[in-house]
Amino acid sequence: MPSWDIFEHQPQAYRDEVLPPAVTARIAVEQGSELGWDRYVGAGGRVIGMRTFGASAPLKELQRKFGFEPDKVVAMAMELLGRK
Repeated sequence: MPSWDIFEHQPQAYRDEVLPPAVTARIAVEQGSELGWDRYVGAGGRVIGMRTFGASAPLKELQRKFGFEPDKVVAMAMELLGRK
């Protein structure tokens, strides 16, 4: 979602088409603060993001540290779907 503001100004029907209310297994991946993503993933969803002010290191090391690697995202998705 490139812009929360633009998304929020769309008609409700469009927002429900993009984020169907019946779909509760949602993951947001934000290589910044998790703040605000809870409203889009819902109570049953998860957010992978930073809970600190950041760190200094090579990008790959930071991605590993904060859980932004594809296998971590897939594992979380499988957990949300009830699969191990």
